Amino acid sequence: MTLTKQGTEKIRVFALGGVGEIGKNMYVIEVDNDLIVIDSGLMFPDDDMLGVDIVIPDISYLEENRERVRGIILTHGHEDHIGALPYVIRKLNVPIYGTKLTLGIVKAKLAENSLDKVVDLRIIDCKSQILVGTTTVNFFRTNHSIPDSVGVSIETIQGSIVHTGDFKFDQNPVDGIYADIGKMATIGEKGVLCLLSDSTNAERPGVSMSETVVGQGIKEAFYGAKGRIIVATFASNLHRVQQVINAAVAVNRKVTVSGRSMVKIVSIAMELGYLKVDLDTLIKVEDIDKYSDDEITILTTGSQGEPMSALSRMAKGAHRQITIKPSDTIIISATPIPGNEKSVTKIVDLLFRTGAEVIFGQKNVHTTGHGCQEELKLMLNLMRPKYFIPIHGEYRMQHEHCKIAKTCGVKDDHVFLIEKGDVIEFTNGEAKLSGKVPSGNILIDGIGVGDVGNIVLRDRRLLSKDGILVVVVTLNKASNAIISGPDIISRGFVYVRESEQLLEEAGVLVTQTLTKCMVENVNEWSLLKSNIRDVLSRYLFEKTRRRPMILPIIMEV
Repeated sequence: MTLTKQGTEKIRVFALGGVGEIGKNMYVIEVDNDLIVIDSGLMFPDDDMLGVDIVIPDISYLEENRERVRGIILTHGHEDHIGALPYVIRKLNVPIYGTKLTLGIVKAKLAENSLDKVVDLRIIDCKSQILVGTTTVNFFRTNHSIPDSVGVSIETIQGSIVHTGDFKFDQNPVDGIYADIGKMATIGEKGVLCLLSDSTNAERPGVSMSETVVGQGIKEAFYGAKGRIIVATFASNLHRVQQVINAAVAVNRKVTVSGRSMVKIVSIAMELGYLKVDLDTLIKVEDIDKYSDDEITILTTGSQGEPMSALSRMAKGAHRQITIKPSDTIIISATPIPGNEKSVTKIVDLLFRTGAEVIFGQKNVHTTGHGCQEELKLMLNLMRPKYFIPIHGEYRMQHEHCKIAKTCGVKDDHVFLIEKGDVIEFTNGEAKLSGKVPSGNILIDGIGVGDVGNIVLRDRRLLSKDGILVVVVTLNKASNAIISGPDIISRGFVYVRESEQLLEEAGVLVTQTLTKCMVENVNEWSLLKSNIRDVLSRYLFEKTRRRPMILPIIMEV
C-alpha cells in the first residue's frame, strides 16, 4: 500500500531488548509526546554471568522520560515478554495493557512481589481500540504457543507502526481460534509505515507444523505406554498442556501436575477458562501411589534442563514425591532454547540411566510457536509496509529476515537491521537512523537490581577460574614493623596440605617485599598492597601457571 498521508508529528522507534539476542523483549514507540512501551521481558544469564539470576533491559531512558511514558502493552504472557515487569513497574508505575490470560499471569507474578494492589492492569482483546495518551492503538489476534496472543497496531498520521508479537499461522489451531488474517490485511490496506516482525525462525524454510499434529504424536505415544507417562514441556505452552490432558483422558489416565510454575499457570488457565479439564481427571501428586502406573500421567516442568526444575530433581533422584521407574515413559515435548543444549543433554542422559523409555528430539512431539519463512512472507504481504525492522531474534536471524522482506517488495534502503538502542526516526513519511538511546543489561542477583556490573562479574570469573589468596599482615603503627603474619589463606587455589612449601615461600616473599618498602619509605597502604599483589602474582604464575585473585589485608596496631 502506498502511503500518501504526511504530518508534522515525529515518530521514533527503538528496542531496549530483544534484538541481537533471544529474550529480554522491550520495544519503544514515541509518537510526539506519547511514549508507548511494548513488552517488558527478561532473559536468562549467559554461562559467564556467574551468580546472576536473570537479566532485564536497561530502562534509564524511560526513567529519564517517565512523565511521557503512557503505558506498557503486552503481546502475550511468556517470560521473555513479561518477566521484567516486577522490576520495571517499581520505576514506572504506568497502566499495563494485555489480554485476559496475559494479565492473569502478570497479576500472579506481581502478587509474588506484593505489587498486584498498586498496579493499573487494563484488559484488552483483539477487537479493542484504545487511547494510550493521545495515540490510538488497535490489536489483532495471532497464533502462538500460548493463547490470547496479539499483535499491536499504533495509528499515526504517517501510517501505522505494527508490532507482530510472537506469531505463526496455524491452519488447524488446538483451540479453534485462528489468526485474524482479515484484520491484518485491513491494517495493511490502510497503510503501514513500519512493520516490526518476529525473526525467530527466519532461517527455517517452509511453514511451521500445526500444534494439532503434535497432539496426534503425543496421543500415539500414550497408546504405546505401559507404565506411568511423564511429560515435560513449557508451563506456559497451554495448547501443549491441553493436548497432554486430552491424550490422558483418551486412554483413561489421571493427570497430576509437578513444578511450581506449571502448577501456577495451570491453575490460572483453568480459573480463566483457557484450559478445559474435568476436575476428577486431576489428582494431587501425593496421591499417585493410590493408582496403578498405567493410570497415571505426570505433567511437569524441566524441558530446558533447569537445575531446580521438577524433571531435573526426578532425574537426580531428589524429587520428594516422584521416583522414576524403568517402566516409565518420559516425553520431553520441547526443543532446547539456544544456550540450553548442554543442560538438556545432561538431564536426558540422567533419564536414560534410570532405565525409563525416553522420547526426546522427535518431530511429532514438539513444534515451534514461531512462523517459518513462508509465514513471515505472508505477514509481510498482508501488511505491505513501507519500512521494515526485524526484531525478536539473534543478529543472524534478523539478517535473514531482512532478505525475506526485500523479496516481498520492501526497498533495500527501507530495511533497518538495528541493534539495541538504535533510534529510527520518521518525519513526513521518511525514515532515518537518528542516534542511540542508553541500552544494555541490568543484572538481577537475589534482591539486588543492577548492583552486579562488569567489575563484579570479572571478580567472580577470576574467583571461579583460579580461586583467591588472602594475605593478612599486622604492622606496628609507629615503626611499620611487622608484628604478626603474613598469614596466607587459600580458597579455590591450591589444597593447603599439599602446598605448604609454596605458601611458606609466598609468605617469605611478602615479608621481603614489605621490608623493602619500609627501607624505601613506601608506607602508603595502597602502594604496599599493590607491591604485594605484583610480587605474589609473578611468583605464583611462575610456580603454578595460575593467576588467583590476591587480596592483601593490612592492619595497624
